[in-house]
Amino acid sequence: MSEIFAYAIGIMYTPGPINLLGLHSGLNKRTYNHLGFFIGVGCAMLILFVFLGYLGRQVINPHILPFISFAGCSYILYVAYKVVKSNVNIQEAAYDDNQLSFRDGLFMQLLNPKALVATLPISTIQFPSAGITGEAILLWSFVLAVLAFGAPTSYSIVGSLLGKKIENPKYLRVFNYLMAALLIYVSLAIGYEHVLLPLIK
Repeated sequence: MSEIFAYAIGIMYTPGPINLLGLHSGLNKRTYNHLGFFIGVGCAMLILFVFLGYLGRQVINPHILPFISFAGCSYILYVAYKVVKSNVNIQEAAYDDNQLSFRDGLFMQLLNPKALVATLPISTIQFPSAGITGEAILLWSFVLAVLAFGAPTSYSIVGSLLGKKIENPKYLRVFNYLMAALLIYVSLAIGYEHVLLPLIK
């Protein structure tokens, strides 16, 4: 279970387009005005987790789970590499966001490739491996959707508290390194528990 949270936090809380919009919102003191946008992001993740959670359970054979897990581990390592190498610049997200709404958050996150990166390994690999089925998928999807809502919201709050100091790319770079290290840990943990041990047995 801890791997699910570690992966979700590692992937959801890295600086990406949605989180940078949240940060920009906070820097401009609009956190409260954009709560609908942040809720839309969480709802999009709920939809993805529920859809992929039930679909993944139906189409994944437990005997091929170690191989799917290996592919997932490799992909997580790739994401960690991309996080380390990414060039984060708050100015790239700094367009006119006065009218960010629930609908904007919902559709931006549904169409955001990072959303699939976050939900696919959890829904199709970690849920089945942890024995999360039936109504538990709904419960876990909701918990993870709340985490997804918290990502841009926390960026916005930090932006409003720290103001212009947080715009320095070196702070975001350090944060990227920490998140990449968390992703690497998750990949190795999944690889040991869900790839190596089942293949040895």
